[in-house]
Amino acid sequence: MPGPLVVNDSVVIPDAELVWRFSRSSGPGGQGVNTTDSRVELTFDLAASTALPPALKERARGRLGADTITIAASEYRSQLRNREAARHRLAQRLREAIAPPPKRRRPTKPSRGAVERRITAKKHRSDVKRLRRDPP
Repeated sequence: MPGPLVVNDSVVIPDAELVWRFSRSSGPGGQGVNTTDSRVELTFDLAASTALPPALKERARGRLGADTITIAASEYRSQLRNREAARHRLAQRLREAIAPPPKRRRPTKPSRGAVERRITAKKHRSDVKRLRRDPP
């Protein structure tokens, strides 16, 4: 399980840049909850990372709004599974943060047929409501 964190095809974070902390998880769990450190905190320092090029670093910093990312995982009883969940969530968050911006929408006008259909439907609806009224 230890090893580099693969974010995408071009970005791989070395294991040395990931900081792990372990603590006791809260909630039910029987006797084991008081003795095992199954809660995991994974911290990644974006500013000090050498794995990301400067352009991707700036994009991620702008989208995340911080220089460090901390992921906490305590949904499983096993520390190993919580470590895997934290690694997966960090990779997903970084993938979203360094993704290229979406293409800009090119504004378009409705077609003449669409405008005519809309006007016809409005007139029909108006006629239906007019016919429902009581005669004066």
